[in-house]
Amino acid sequence: MKTKQQGFTLLEIMIVVSIIVILLGLAISKIGNPTGFAKQTAVRADVQAIGTQLQLYESMNGFYPTTEQGLQALVTQPQNDPRPARWYQLFKQIPKDPWGNDYIYRCPGTKHPDSYDLLSAGPDRKSDTADDDWGE
Repeated sequence: MKTKQQGFTLLEIMIVVSIIVILLGLAISKIGNPTGFAKQTAVRADVQAIGTQLQLYESMNGFYPTTEQGLQALVTQPQNDPRPARWYQLFKQIPKDPWGNDYIYRCPGTKHPDSYDLLSAGPDRKSDTADDDWGE
């Protein structure tokens, strides 16, 4: 008497494994570069936080810090003109970008001539290149 064995054939197992591999490939491609995404998110958060403090500085004084005064005007009171009439320390220290560099601040800006430019030079650490991150 023969007994009927139950189980999966090799073909069935290979089909299931293939489907799993395809799904994993799609999931990984959707995630992309998680480190790059995290750094881009950090830049966006920093630019927004610094921008908020720059808006506060401008609302109190009627102008943004000059390029020469830089973002340091949010940490220590500027000693050169135009001097703010109402100055408050808005940061203990300005955050660095995810690559450890200072954010680039220009006022008036080249991209935003009516206000300021604020950006990270990105992974190549050189401003005015294709990988600059404006936090937008």
